[in-house]
Amino acid sequence: MAMKIRLARGGSKKRPFYRVVATDSRMPRDGRFIEKLGTYNPLLPKDSEERVKLDMERVQYWLDQGAQPSDRVSRFLEAAGVLEKKERANLKKGEPGKKAQERLQEKADKAAAAAEAAAAPAEEPAEEAASEE
Repeated sequence: MAMKIRLARGGSKKRPFYRVVATDSRMPRDGRFIEKLGTYNPLLPKDSEERVKLDMERVQYWLDQGAQPSDRVSRFLEAAGVLEKKERANLKKGEPGKKAQERLQEKADKAAAAAEAAAAPAEEPAEEAASEE
């Protein structure tokens, strides 16, 4: 039996609440599970202790039995210090598209030109004042 430690969604529409469960990987996401290991409430602030609650003894037991944590659960366990941090692919999903980058570059060029234009007249009177003395 392939065991997983994963999240099972609960809560109402637009108000998610998750149970961290040990389950057979062939069962549905919110279906039958073997044991509830904790909870996760994504609506709470990130620094709240109530956001992620795990029974570490039972989690360690299931990991020793060969259960594989899902990606999100493995991040919780890494934060708790149970698992070593994995190297993850840093995808370029957060990077703006080509047109947005072009617009940003144009904006930067205009700002640089405006800064140059503003700096150039300020330097000239200082030079004139120095030449008058």
